[in-house]
Amino acid sequence: MNPDSGGLLPSPRFLWQASLLWQASAADRQEPPAGRELTGPWKLLLLGDGSPTRHLQLLTGLAVEVELIAMASEPVGTAGAPAEVAHLAEPLLRRQVWLTCGPQTLGWAESWWNRAEAETHLLDRRLPIWRSLTTGRAELFREVDGFGQVSEPWLEERFGCDGPFWSRHYRFFRQGRELTVIREVFSPALELWLGPAETGNVRKDSSIR
Repeated sequence: MNPDSGGLLPSPRFLWQASLLWQASAADRQEPPAGRELTGPWKLLLLGDGSPTRHLQLLTGLAVEVELIAMASEPVGTAGAPAEVAHLAEPLLRRQVWLTCGPQTLGWAESWWNRAEAETHLLDRRLPIWRSLTTGRAELFREVDGFGQVSEPWLEERFGCDGPFWSRHYRFFRQGRELTVIREVFSPALELWLGPAETGNVRKDSSIR
C-alpha cells in the first residue's frame, strides 16, 4: 500500500497508555469520587453520545486535524486496555492520535479494532473516526462505558498544562455489532469554552502554559 494513501501502514512508536487515577462506569450511573463532580457542559462532553470531534469544531470554529501517533497490531489482553476490548474479534489493531484545532492540541485518543474492520473503515487514517464511520450517512450507535481521570507527563507536555485530565471510553456499534472501542482524554484548555469542568473548582489560568 502506498504510504501517501492514508491507509493502514503501521507507525512504530506508541505512547504509553494514560494511567487511570480512577474510573467510574457510565452504564451503571456510578458517581465520581467526592469532590470530583462534573459541571453540566462537561457531563455533556464526557457522557453524551455526540461526536467529540464535531463538538471541538463547533466550540473552536476550526476544523479538527488528526495527527497520527501510531497504528499497529495489538496483542490480546494488553494491560490497561478497557475491558470492552475483549469483545472485539481478533486479530486486533490499536491506533493513537492527537486531536488539534489550529495551534492547540485539545485531545488525545486511542482505539482498538478488529483488523478487517479497520481495513474497511479507516481508509484515510488522517480523518477523525466519526467521519470515517459515517461516510455515506451510515447509521451508527455510540455507547459510553466509563469515564474518569488520567495523568501522564507526556499529556501535560503536549497539552501545555498540569493534570489530571478527564477521560472517557466508549464503543461504536452498527446493527448491534461492535466496531471499535475508543478512549479519549481532553485538554483542560476546553474550559475556555465550556467553563470549569468540576463544580466549585476553577482552574487557574497559570496552570495552562
